[in-house]
This record gives sequence, structure tokens and C-alpha cells, in this order.
Amino acid sequence: MSLSRPGPRAAVAAIAACLMLAAVACSSSGKNTSTTGTTGGSGGSSAIPTAQKDDSLAAMVPSKLTSAGKVIVATDASYAPNEFFSTDNKTIIGMDIDLGHAIGQVLGVPFDFQNASFDTIIPAMGTRYDVSMSSFTDTLERQQKVDMVTYFSAGTSFYVPKGQNSDLGSLDSLCGHTVGVEKGTTELDDATAQSKKCTDAGKSKVTVDAFPDQSGANVALASGRVDVVMADSPVAAYAVQQSNGKFELAGQPYGTAPYGIVVTKSSAYSGMAQAILGALKQLDSDGIYAKIMEKWGVQSGAISDFKINGATS
Repeated sequence: MSLSRPGPRAAVAAIAACLMLAAVACSSSGKNTSTTGTTGGSGGSSAIPTAQKDDSLAAMVPSKLTSAGKVIVATDASYAPNEFFSTDNKTIIGMDIDLGHAIGQVLGVPFDFQNASFDTIIPAMGTRYDVSMSSFTDTLERQQKVDMVTYFSAGTSFYVPKGQNSDLGSLDSLCGHTVGVEKGTTELDDATAQSKKCTDAGKSKVTVDAFPDQSGANVALASGRVDVVMADSPVAAYAVQQSNGKFELAGQPYGTAPYGIVVTKSSAYSGMAQAILGALKQLDSDGIYAKIMEKWGVQSGAISDFKINGATS
């Protein structure tokens, strides 16, 4: 994602678009706002019970983190309902946030979420951030750099302006069209690869417009700058649901794969991935995991077979 801030005119336009599409999780980029200790959000009225600390799992947490008294967790807070800013534009909420706080309760160390640009997160693991929960698809390529503890399953979906471009519901349909994606995502990789397939077949290329965050892609779709947006299936469904009838899904999701909680491979963090894995299993057995999924309406992506580095592709 871009490290530069938008100019004043661009910022004004983005704010205006956010006012039109406030429910589609518009947020300003570049913030680094922390939330600690509590669950909460706009995903539902059901309260999430406090998870019980497990002493044996807590003992697996690296001393570096217990001494610090918190785990710094990176997230790109533009990806509702998984991670996004609440209406105060300061508090980060979402499925990943609630789940992270519950994991912290089991491990006895609070999870402190900080906003970050998605494509800057993995390079900063082990230095600026301890862990990341930001809808990262677990892939073999990412496993070369970090460990990933799987906790959810999602595919990729397409969404378009209501009543327009309903035929743009597959990768093959994108030839000659402009698609909006977030930088650093598997959607960017897929759309870019599809463009080459189009030109190799003698068709027009896919114009891939990559934005610093998902909110930028939503604004571009609403303003007609892109024909279609690609995003993870729960995020696409939420954007459509919250768009007040401006967006609709197109086609069917593809490429279902697990999300992974990102942990650095550094020896200073030895045991952390195993501790998180154990916490997920406890949260699943006591029903808290299911309550979090239900609160945010993403229970269709719930899994029970949690793994460390579970990707096969």
C-alpha cells in the first residue's frame, strides 16, 4: 500500500464518499489507534463471555511478551466485518478483534490492536508487531516468512454497483474491465494473473486498481472509477449488506482457503504459535469462538480443525 497521505482535495473527496457510504466501513488511512482488553462492536447485541485463563497455555507465551504486559497486534482496520473502525473512527472492532481479545484472555496477556497498512504488516513482524490478525489467507508463500495459525475459512467474492455489471462474477469475465482490490492481497495477485491470461488469449487486459485499503476500493466502486471490486467473501457480503442497496454480489465465491493468525518465526517468539493454537481450541470447546462468529454474522466461515501452517497452496 502507499505510504503517502492523500492530498487535501483527495481527502475531501474521500470524506464525502465516506459520508455517502458510512456503513461500508470507510476510514482514514495512516492511523495507528490501539484498543485493548474489551470486546465490542456493531456486529450484534450478543455479549461475548470473558474467556478463562489457562495457566499451562499462558506458560507458553514468550517472556518477551509477558514482560511487556501486552501483545502488539497489527490489523488493517478497513476490512469490515473482520476489522474496522467503529463510528468514533478511533476504536477498532470486528470479528478478528473480538477473537484476539478472547485469545489474550486465555493466555493472560492482553492483545493490543494497532492499525497498519496491510502490505506493511508481515515485513514488520517481530520488530514493530508481535502478532497480526488481519484476514491473512494462509499460503505456502507466506509460510516461508512467518507462521500462521488457521482460525477461519473464506473465499473471494465479486461485488458491483446495483443493477450494473452483474456479469462480472468470475476471473474470466474481467477481461477489458477495471477491478478494484486492496494492495498486498491475494485478490491483487489473482486479478494481475488474470490480466496476463486475458492478453495471452488475445483479449483486452484487466486494469487492476490497487488501493491502500478496502475502503478506497469501496469508494472507487461507488464513484464509478472501477467496474467491480474483489474481496474476501465475508468482507464483500458485509459491504453489500451495509451499502444501502448501492452494491450487489456478482457470481459465486471461489478459492476458499483458511485465514491465519500471523506469528514471527523469530526464536524470541518460540512457543507463541502453539499457545495461540491451544487458545483457539479452548475457545472452540467452551463456545466462545462460535459466539464471536455469530455476533458478526460470519459463522459460515467457522472451522474446528485449527492448525499451524495449514495451507496447501
